[in-house]
Amino acid sequence: MRKQSSRKIGKAINGLVWLLIVGMGLYILCSSVRVRPLRKLSYIWKAGLLEMEGDLQRAATKTLYPALVYTASGGGAKADSLEEWVLERAVSIIPLYGFLTGQQDYTPAIESTAAYEILIQGGVHDENEINQETGEAFDLAEQVEEENQQATEPEPDGESKADLGEVPSEPSVQGREYSAAELSDFDFLKNNFYIIESNTDISSDLLNAGALLSMDMTLQQDSSAPQILIYHTHSQEGFADSVEGDVRTTIVGVGDRLTEILQERFGYNVIHNTNVYDYMDGELDRNRAYTLAAEDVKRILAENPSIEVLIDLHRDGVNEDTHLVTEVDGKPTAQFMFFNGLSYSRRNGPISYLYNPYIGENLALSLQLKLACEKYYPGVSRKIYLKSLRYNLHLRPKSLLVEAGAQTNTLEEMMNAMDPLAEMLYQVLGNPK
Repeated sequence: MRKQSSRKIGKAINGLVWLLIVGMGLYILCSSVRVRPLRKLSYIWKAGLLEMEGDLQRAATKTLYPALVYTASGGGAKADSLEEWVLERAVSIIPLYGFLTGQQDYTPAIESTAAYEILIQGGVHDENEINQETGEAFDLAEQVEEENQQATEPEPDGESKADLGEVPSEPSVQGREYSAAELSDFDFLKNNFYIIESNTDISSDLLNAGALLSMDMTLQQDSSAPQILIYHTHSQEGFADSVEGDVRTTIVGVGDRLTEILQERFGYNVIHNTNVYDYMDGELDRNRAYTLAAEDVKRILAENPSIEVLIDLHRDGVNEDTHLVTEVDGKPTAQFMFFNGLSYSRRNGPISYLYNPYIGENLALSLQLKLACEKYYPGVSRKIYLKSLRYNLHLRPKSLLVEAGAQTNTLEEMMNAMDPLAEMLYQVLGNPK
């Protein structure tokens, strides 16, 4: 009788524990994933498939090497509370919950943010990805700097922080025009003009200077109808001396300046879209900024089919002791960087759900602009950054994402940067008149 009673009690406790685990898991799932409810399950399913291989490997490790796992996990320390204990059980049984809440570190050797990138539909560059350790957004420049600090040997071309734009650069007295022989060397081109995120890669077939420079990036539509659309996926980005509540002192104000120069000095017909995509319900929220921006940009393009060029203007996010500034015509000028998404994962290959038929054209535009900067304003542009996702660059062949300066730049430096940027756009896009 006592044994039967003990078994019943044991079964009851076991059932209660499972009930708590499932309940806690559902709570975590519903409260942590910030996507539309109707889309949530599909995103979880995709993320789960992506991480399944890693989960199986970890499970095998725990089975075959339990002593090592026990030691590495802190010697089996007990949870301090019932809630923590239940969370630990939920994370161990349903590992995706731990990934979503940042409670468990899912860091594949090559591509650390792949599953969460699926959840946020292509994510973003610097401040719209999630640090899996803290659950907070992190910036691209900080990640690049950390990778550089971890490197023990310099790149083949002697790449340093100055090359990455991490410290002020001194422009040459005279710009440089690169020869066809230099640019046809894949390694030379890649090492001197690009930073490639570790979770992606590019081949010599795609990064072919001859093919990219032969593409005609000039505008076909005259200025009688809209030709260029400028918008800001991250409209809330500000600077060292931005005034809270004054949009003129944010990246939107800088976009006004770029629009003004392109229109008044060069005669382009420009639409500046100042709609907000990263500030929801009174809070900064960039989880869906690119999705919302894409919907709006598609609407504008449908209303203005003559638009040929899309410019998503951002500012970078860097460490507080970093100042991305140079001097142009005697004026302090923020450095800027062109940014491309490749829709390609080093680990999984082409990212089909982020298909972009215009990757070649996107690369052509940024390379032609970069080379124009080297010729006319050496030092003003940083290396082109290549990342694995798409960033709405699929909406037009001539789509461009620009990282102008950073939060440590002053508004004056940012405004000054729009002059060389506009002039380089003119050099590549041509005269609309």
